[in-house]
Amino acid sequence: MRELPEPSRAAADFDPAAVPPAVRRIVHERLTEISGVKEITDATHLAHDLGMDSLARAELLLWVEKEFGHPPGDTDSILTVADLLRAACGETLASAPAAVTPPPPAWFHSAPGRAELPEGETLAEVFLKQAARDPARLITADAAAGARSYRDLITAIFLLRDRIARLEGDAVGIMLPASVGADVLYLATIFSGKTPVQVNWTVGIRNVRHALDLAGVRRILTADLLVKRLAAQGIEFGDLAERFVRMEEMRREFGLAEKLAAALKARLGWSALRRARVSPVAAVLFTSGSESLPKAVPLTHANMLANLRDVLRRVEVRAGDRMIGFLPPFHSFGLSDTTALPLCLGVPVVHYPNPTESAVLARLIEAYGVTLLIGTPTFLNGIVRAATPGQLRSLRLAVTGAEKCSERVYEALTRACPNAVVLEGYGVTECSPIVSVNDDRAPKPFTIGRVMPSLEYAVVNVESERRAAPGEAGMLLVRGPSVFGGYLNYDGPSPFADFEGKSWYRTGDLIREDADGVLTFCGRLKRFVKIGGEMVSLPAIESALERHYAADADEGPVIAVEAAPGEDPPEIVLFTLRDLDRETVNRQIRDAGLSPLHNIRRVVRLDEMPLLGTGKTDYRTLKERLRATP
Repeated sequence: MRELPEPSRAAADFDPAAVPPAVRRIVHERLTEISGVKEITDATHLAHDLGMDSLARAELLLWVEKEFGHPPGDTDSILTVADLLRAACGETLASAPAAVTPPPPAWFHSAPGRAELPEGETLAEVFLKQAARDPARLITADAAAGARSYRDLITAIFLLRDRIARLEGDAVGIMLPASVGADVLYLATIFSGKTPVQVNWTVGIRNVRHALDLAGVRRILTADLLVKRLAAQGIEFGDLAERFVRMEEMRREFGLAEKLAAALKARLGWSALRRARVSPVAAVLFTSGSESLPKAVPLTHANMLANLRDVLRRVEVRAGDRMIGFLPPFHSFGLSDTTALPLCLGVPVVHYPNPTESAVLARLIEAYGVTLLIGTPTFLNGIVRAATPGQLRSLRLAVTGAEKCSERVYEALTRACPNAVVLEGYGVTECSPIVSVNDDRAPKPFTIGRVMPSLEYAVVNVESERRAAPGEAGMLLVRGPSVFGGYLNYDGPSPFADFEGKSWYRTGDLIREDADGVLTFCGRLKRFVKIGGEMVSLPAIESALERHYAADADEGPVIAVEAAPGEDPPEIVLFTLRDLDRETVNRQIRDAGLSPLHNIRRVVRLDEMPLLGTGKTDYRTLKERLRATP
């Protein structure tokens, strides 16, 4: 940790010109390393100019704390280089801390035994049956809406579903972070007969447009507050904003008579909801694999319910448990495990929209007596780092997935949550999403547990295409009721493979199985890497750059993108035969509509591109070069 003068001025009086030259140099070097931009001033905007989203800024603040030893504030307060310099000097101008109002006593209602998922063929049917058991039960909460009961949700569904039903198209987009509003819109869209399409606003405008067009989405339910916050972070939607239906405007249109009628229906009878014709597709999510554009993943009610029932056979959820939800609903774990599961199981969930505000999440866990914590290792590690002693004492289960949990994060969780069992699992969006998870009665650290009970699976040697020997790494194939039926409007290679006379979903992931049937994740087979819980396609980056540098090339490939092995997060490296600089190529990547997660971290100039006999780039040789030259 570097020694710096103790902060002596109020943040409001902070003068960037007074920053010690050494601090300014260190901060500028770090920003150039991350973004590739060389010309940096105090007014440089971290989002607009350097392409840094909220997650990237959160990682930057963690670096500030480690490098300079000062509490770094929060991501919403760090918008420019001047703000970052202020944080480095310990004079953070943090936004006002989010209010954490304790919930009403009814929130802590407890019952003995396991929580039970009612029978039913759709999430709508299961939700109604659970709600009917105790309509006054508080089930979802956030800072804006407070704690809401099942009856409150039913009232909102009656109020919204006819309006949503009149929107254009069979599918309706939903663009909201984790919140009571997101719960309500998801349920109301299902009961309207439309197909809910969860919009991931972090993947870049080009990918958002492609995803919406794939699913036939003409209207998007969102909030003006979110749109403005994203604009402040450099995310602009252009003409896509014409598809927005802002909930603030819709709310103003409701008259008193409509509100009273909805409240009356919620108390007198739900027969209209029970008769509602529900789309067989419970949600459309999106994923970017080895191709450069996202694929649309339709998950049916049968898919999602099969997965939820599998989870409950492997992990005990009690009737008195309480959850926290911060993963966005466009994330498969966020939709399934912190939206659908608590609503259908009767386990209260408190939401918070920003998964990077770790200190607030820790305070919410304490105030709401949260017992179940589900998230990616990145976000769970942030909570552990930010929590004060005793804040996480209510936790009894901490479940991590979506990216490999490092030994460091696993041990930090066990130290910070002494009363909790830490469970690692594995999943993919196409499988609704959980494929395997550790048993809470006998977890095996640093593994991804056993495959879900309703799934068949095979571990296949990639070269021999036969079942791998025990302990040997192989590609995981799965089949069963939680596996999707195929991508929407997609004409690329099939995600399914024929093996031993059956059709299987090809995960593209390498795993190793021990003698007890417990799996260990070994790595990914395809050319994509996982950064911050999101899939980053290396071919997508190449595609964005080839239009600039390969059009007039007759000597074969002149650029190639590879990820440095052993880096966490992976370092994306550009190999090139041209004289290119990071600032230029990263600007071209952003101009192509890709997110900042795709940014090049290092440029390597080559005299000759290694090629296979077919004339294609030899990526294995490039990876070996990265391995030999750190």
